[in-house]
Amino acid sequence: MYDGLRGDVLGGIFRPGERLKFAPLCERYGASVSVVREALSRLAEQGLVEAEPNVGFRVRTVSTEDLLDLTRTRIEIESLALRRSIAEGDAHWEARLLAAHHVLAATPIVAAEGPPRMSDEWETAHAAFHAALLEGGAGPWLRSVAATLRDASEFYRRLSQVRAPGRDEAAEHRAILDAALAHDADLAVELLRAHYDRTAQILLGSVEFG
Repeated sequence: MYDGLRGDVLGGIFRPGERLKFAPLCERYGASVSVVREALSRLAEQGLVEAEPNVGFRVRTVSTEDLLDLTRTRIEIESLALRRSIAEGDAHWEARLLAAHHVLAATPIVAAEGPPRMSDEWETAHAAFHAALLEGGAGPWLRSVAATLRDASEFYRRLSQVRAPGRDEAAEHRAILDAALAHDADLAVELLRAHYDRTAQILLGSVEFG
C-alpha cells in the first residue's frame, strides 16, 4: 500500500497540509493501522508528509521559501553528484543514461485522457533520467539524498501541472545529456542549474501557496 499512498500524495489526491487520518486510509488501501503508520513514516522520511507529535501525519505544506530552499539545495547536491558521476562514469553508465533518455524522449509529456496534465509515464521517465545522470560515480548516500530532494520537487511540480509557453524541456534534457556524455562537468552542471531554476520560476507563478 506504500506505493499507492505515495502515488496519491504525489498525484494530488491529498492536498498540501491535509491531515492523513488512519481510519480512512486503512479503508482506502485495505491495510492495518500498523501498515499505514509504517508507510506514513517512510513518506515522512522522504519529506512528502509531516509527522506531528501527539497529532499524527499530514501532507507536507508548501511555501515560496520552502520551494526556493529546496531548489537551491537540490542544485548543490546534484551538482556535486553529477560531477562525480561524470568523472567516474564508464561506458556502461553512458549506455544506461542513453537508454533512460531514449525512454524519456519517446514518452508523451501530456496525459492522453482527462484534463491537460503531465502523464504519469512521463513523470516516471523524467525521474529515471535525472536519477541516471547521477549513477556514474556518486555513492549511495549522495544518491539517496538526491532522490529525497527529487521526490520533494516532484510534489511541487505536480501541484502545478502548468507548462510554460515556449519552453522546450526536451531540448534542455538533450543538452544536459550531451554535456554529460562529453564528460564536460562544468557545462552539464550549469545546464542542470538553469533547468531547475527555470522550473522553480514557473512553479512560483503557478502554485497556490495559501
